[in-house]
Amino acid sequence: MTKTLDFDATRLPCPHMGVSHEAWRKSLRSFVDAEIAPHINAWDEAGAFPRDLHQKAAAVGLIGLGFPEEFGGVKDGIDVFHSIIASQELSRAGSGGLVAGLMTHGIGLPPIIALGSNDLKQRIAPPVLAGEKLIALCITEPGGGSDVANLKTKATRKGENYIVNGEKTFITTGCRADYLTVAVRTGANGAGGISFLLIEAGRPGVTRSRLAKMGWWMSDTASLHFDDVEVPAENLIGQENAGFAGIVTNFNHERLTMAAQAIAFSQVCIEDAAAWAQERQTFGKPLAKHQVIRHKFSEMVRMVNVSTAYLDNCAWQVQNGGAPIAELSLLKVQATRCMEFCAREAMQVLGGAGFMRGQRIERIYREVRVMAIGGGSEEIMNDLAARQMGL
Repeated sequence: MTKTLDFDATRLPCPHMGVSHEAWRKSLRSFVDAEIAPHINAWDEAGAFPRDLHQKAAAVGLIGLGFPEEFGGVKDGIDVFHSIIASQELSRAGSGGLVAGLMTHGIGLPPIIALGSNDLKQRIAPPVLAGEKLIALCITEPGGGSDVANLKTKATRKGENYIVNGEKTFITTGCRADYLTVAVRTGANGAGGISFLLIEAGRPGVTRSRLAKMGWWMSDTASLHFDDVEVPAENLIGQENAGFAGIVTNFNHERLTMAAQAIAFSQVCIEDAAAWAQERQTFGKPLAKHQVIRHKFSEMVRMVNVSTAYLDNCAWQVQNGGAPIAELSLLKVQATRCMEFCAREAMQVLGGAGFMRGQRIERIYREVRVMAIGGGSEEIMNDLAARQMGL
């Protein structure tokens, strides 16, 4: 039997994973293979996936993974590595748009769980974790993506309400979301004047427009405008002017899971390119028998192995209570550069076939840039890491 570089063959053993992790991987893989993978191409071309997929994902424990059980989550026995597996198995389908759109609650809900009042948690978390309601995180603004401390959207207290004015952009699930977790300025300039508000998307004065983009076609990405939107003061998430810490904590988790996705996408590229190279005949022999092609695979696997070891180390630190900001920043750079390298090399192996729509490598190639920019660009990540090192 001919060996092949499939997805599992390019995944290094993780010393921190045990029986429960492999059981979770098996369960989630069955769900993805049955409910997601067969439809990826059609959903991507349609620019959307069915809303009821959120409820199906909730039923298998995916949406509630890591969230408190009192709100409908799955917390007992769950650790960071279960989340890593979720990122990996969803990414096997070969669509970052699917992962971003299905798992938006993973960045939209944590500020409420970590900082919100019990009443707010009880009102918002259960329907989100059941897949019945969608929530989006709204931080980025047209005037400054990574410069979060200087965001401009303003919330002014007026009696029992806040009046919100401003604009957010590049918001994942911005058009479909029922709830918006919005970073607003309630105080002076700088990080110390930022708060979080929960804004129901249907409130008067909220307008949304979908953005056309290079990749992530099936995930809606939106610009949002807030024009004198009245929001009850009870929708304040945590303390006024204390929201910046929540943003930073959210970014750490986002970068870890994005790194896991990027590495998994790299593995997908290797898997599909290897299958093609072993079948494709060129100059009287399989493409994989040409030395220049074999070396491409050696380099891709090397990059994946290095990135995976780095991922496992960072995840272990987080699992044990650490907040390795510099390491997580550099991990994201390493993982997305790995993805970029593997997508390029896999595309070269497929040649003209790689340029055709409807297969995973072509889609992943289009999604490289959003992974390298979203959640903190390479430039921002490198500079943040250097500052954490005392430079």
